[in-house]
Amino acid sequence: MEGVLKFTTGPNESLGERIQALVPETQVVKAFNSVGAACMVNPHYDQGPPTMFICGNSSEAKKKVEEVLRQFGWEAYDCGGIIAARAIEPLCMLWCIPGFLRNQWTHAFKLLTR
Repeated sequence: MEGVLKFTTGPNESLGERIQALVPETQVVKAFNSVGAACMVNPHYDQGPPTMFICGNSSEAKKKVEEVLRQFGWEAYDCGGIIAARAIEPLCMLWCIPGFLRNQWTHAFKLLTR
């Protein structure tokens, strides 16, 4: 296993999409997928605020989630519609590897651009 979790979905689906399909009138936003409880609120890193990747079909709902993220000390990166959960959900698997291999659970991702 070497710290790598198994997929619970296929390559062309996500749990976010499944939830949206089961309850189509809801405004599903995928967020907080790649952080542990210890760093979910007020994370402090020398490199600045970490990036939380989000997605969902409702711009209004994503704006609300982005506000919560800012209040919690994160920067949001909008990856688009709920279909992007297919890419965001595996970040949890990547996030878990240092935890399982080295018991390091306080890391976060940061998107860098120039």
